[in-house]
Amino acid sequence: MRSFSRGNLRAAWKIMRRNRGRSFLTMLGVIIGVASVISVVSIGQGVKQQVTQQINHVGTDLLTVRAGQVATQQGSLSLLSGLRVSGTLSNKDTATVRQAASHAVVVPLSLIDGTAGYDEHGQYTQGQVVATTQDLPSILNQGIAYGTFFTSDDNTSNVAVLGQTAALKMFGTVVPLGQTFTIRGQPFTVSGIFNTFGSVPLANDIDFNKAIFIPAGAGHQLKETAAPYEILVKPDRAANLDTTVSRVTSSLAHSHGDTQDFSVLRASDQLATTDRTLSLLTQLIGGVAAISLLVGGIGIMNITLVSVTERMHEIGIRKAVGATNRQILNEFMSEAIVLSVTGGILGIIAAGIVDLVLRILTSLQPVIQWQIVLIAAGVSIVVGIIFGTAPALKAARKDPISALRNE
Repeated sequence: MRSFSRGNLRAAWKIMRRNRGRSFLTMLGVIIGVASVISVVSIGQGVKQQVTQQINHVGTDLLTVRAGQVATQQGSLSLLSGLRVSGTLSNKDTATVRQAASHAVVVPLSLIDGTAGYDEHGQYTQGQVVATTQDLPSILNQGIAYGTFFTSDDNTSNVAVLGQTAALKMFGTVVPLGQTFTIRGQPFTVSGIFNTFGSVPLANDIDFNKAIFIPAGAGHQLKETAAPYEILVKPDRAANLDTTVSRVTSSLAHSHGDTQDFSVLRASDQLATTDRTLSLLTQLIGGVAAISLLVGGIGIMNITLVSVTERMHEIGIRKAVGATNRQILNEFMSEAIVLSVTGGILGIIAAGIVDLVLRILTSLQPVIQWQIVLIAAGVSIVVGIIFGTAPALKAARKDPISALRNE
């Protein structure tokens, strides 16, 4: 029986190789379905790891105050950020947070409209101008690669610290210390360059590697109405995290007229928001994959039916010389299983190629788990068994006399 099974598999493989084009088109649905499932799950796992690494880097006790409310249940209006934008922050909010969290480091981040001009005609439009305070590097645990960050004495000085991408794009080097550029017609001098910031895929946050950082006082001189788009808060001790959240939330709510049109986010909330986003994407791609596998299974069934029709005379001869229904059934079932398993293997290879390309060309770092690969392989086998059964039964139950008469 074991050698007979190997013989069936060898015969099925030869038939598939003989009709390469038809076999590939038959397997295409299975290939797409398996590749889709593996790729989206690996992307999800990679994003979760990247977010977790970023959270661990800046510290799990970092709080972020933002305008709007983060959706904690399904129905978020923003797929990527989970924010319902229904309010704004102000400079008064920064003072309120500082008063409520008197033993915490508080760092506001404000956006300054306008592009940076460099050389004679160059305009840097790929990043934002962020006005902040001297505590930004310490609150983010981010080091300065070259030069120094501005201090409290530089609050109104026209100095700037660049992300490494901004430095390269503007000056063609990662060490443009002392170089000057303009923002809204005002000259600024580069005093430092940040180390590379870790990226968080699928987030709509500002890419700090592309950003230009200037002192808060200088930012207000450029734009008097500049208000923070978010406020970073880090308690002096991690044990004070819950107390700080409570005090900041209560003080801001009172300041906003008992309207909570803001959010005080813990580091873990970012991971939860990412999980919700990835769950939605996984469900979407899972539906596409299910349809692809269904189409692939129907294709396998159709091709197996065609094979049964083409080889009807052969079936009659085999039955006439003593082949049993089970032997005929095994033969055609083997062909269907070989098609589906080969499609599954090609799908796994395709997923590996897709993940490799994403790692090279994007900030995504997919992580392929062996469990999902085994599940995908198992599903491909099940597809072959389910959709190969009907054609195989048709061949096995064929009357040998009518089969022999078939031309």
